[in-house]
Amino acid sequence: MSEISELKILRESEDRIEFKEAKKNYPFAGGSHSDPTERRRCVLGYVVALANEGGGRLVLGMADKLPHEVVGTDFANGKTGALEDEIYNRLSIRVKTEELFENEKRVLIINIPSRPIGKLLKFEGVPLMRTGESLREMSDQEIFKILSEQEPDFSAKICDTLKIEDLDKDAINLLKQKYAEKQNNKSFFTLPDEQILSDLELLKDGKLNYAALILLGKKESIKKYLPQCNIVIEYRLNHSMIPYTARVEYQEPLFIGIDKLWSYINQPASNPLLHISEGPYIYDVPSFNEEVIREAILNAVAHRSYQIQSDIVIKQYPDEITISNAGGFPIGVDINNILTVNSIPRSKRLTEILQKTGLVERSGQGVDKMFYYCIMESKPLPDYSKTDAYQVNLTFRATIQDKAFLFFMKEVQENKVEKLNVFDLLTLDKIRKGINEDLDPNIIEKLRKEQLITVNEGNTYSLADKYKQFLPRKESIKGVTLQQLQKVNECFKTHDSISKSTLMETFSGILTEKQVRNLISRMEQSGIIKRIGVGKATKYIKDWDKFKKYV
Repeated sequence: MSEISELKILRESEDRIEFKEAKKNYPFAGGSHSDPTERRRCVLGYVVALANEGGGRLVLGMADKLPHEVVGTDFANGKTGALEDEIYNRLSIRVKTEELFENEKRVLIINIPSRPIGKLLKFEGVPLMRTGESLREMSDQEIFKILSEQEPDFSAKICDTLKIEDLDKDAINLLKQKYAEKQNNKSFFTLPDEQILSDLELLKDGKLNYAALILLGKKESIKKYLPQCNIVIEYRLNHSMIPYTARVEYQEPLFIGIDKLWSYINQPASNPLLHISEGPYIYDVPSFNEEVIREAILNAVAHRSYQIQSDIVIKQYPDEITISNAGGFPIGVDINNILTVNSIPRSKRLTEILQKTGLVERSGQGVDKMFYYCIMESKPLPDYSKTDAYQVNLTFRATIQDKAFLFFMKEVQENKVEKLNVFDLLTLDKIRKGINEDLDPNIIEKLRKEQLITVNEGNTYSLADKYKQFLPRKESIKGVTLQQLQKVNECFKTHDSISKSTLMETFSGILTEKQVRNLISRMEQSGIIKRIGVGKATKYIKDWDKFKKYV
């Protein structure tokens, strides 16, 4: 907590702090200025610059010259919570605000965290730093220096007082077993513990590192030396619940903990089988796929920042699981290239052991696996949209979007010697959704040759007849054509409810007013639309489930 007496004697350049009088109408994001240099002199501009310099404080309501006299500010008065939210929305960093008073004059302090290692913040597309009284654009040399930063491998760091006696014997035996199986080296299991730890670079010059602690440490050792190495699972019956229905914490060696985590998630009541059938085709698909969830948890452990004192948190609902870990994406990775860039884990030594023992895929392939299985089961793609610079937030949803696509993909893959890869599956999934832009022409040609897609007029694509054979047969309504139902369906895509006049406009030149009334009557009788309101206020809403039977 800041004190005004302390603030008055601080120097801006030396103490990573910026003072602004901001008595009235101080701009938040550029104000009315058109000149870029002037636009930067705003709250967002200084937040960006201070974050790029390693974090600091922006103080509003105090003079910028020593000693910093309190003048008071009206900026965000009564709206500090909204200010924090808006800065997060704009910059994806979490600031904290404080309000102090001297002689009823208000001072607002915005506490700004450092930018992540290897990443820089920008205001209106420009990375900023402070120089004296001005905000300037970073030079190419400064930008390159930041982008070239590498986080030290935390897991390779020595944990000074950790002893072999602090490691879990069962976890060590499991490590031996997994390594022997993965490397096809049965003799490895017979080696002394100390030699194994040394061979795997968990022990060096008689000292153990943090990778050994995370992978093999006893509960009490982890709690003592690395208390933030903790995984919390909270289960809620629905998304509106604030208190959890059940909560457990796991602070165990990863070689043992990963199985316990999955066993907890995989309880029949919280991970039920989805019974999918269409004609002779029947599958039982778990709500949450074991390969996907295990990979996501292990990724969270390997990629999280252990410098931040927070847990890995798993929130489970009947239809959704979210896994969050501290640290944001590794350097060079973002939401757009996560499938194409080989990530550099923050804990490289730990990740190497996970790879050598077969617990995770080789670097960069774990995300492929998660996307692969989600598409194969026709579930929504892994969702990283709530990830920011300081935490990764990954959501999996259990809903099966398209039963026909699930059956189609299973038949295609089961009959192929060389299986489709994740990029092939992504392209098929996009075509299923009606997306025809930004598709790789080489993949399109491959799928066309394998008769998995059809090329239509106007360079659009659709899934081949193999897919269509799994589509459920549509029921029909007597006196209503499929084309008419499709037109009605298009109306509902842009309107929550429609009126007779809406349909008159839709079928202008095609149906008379009497024919539109008959169309409405038949759809009402079939139950696919329902009447709301009376008289001139009459409108119709769509029964989504019943509509699927016809369109």
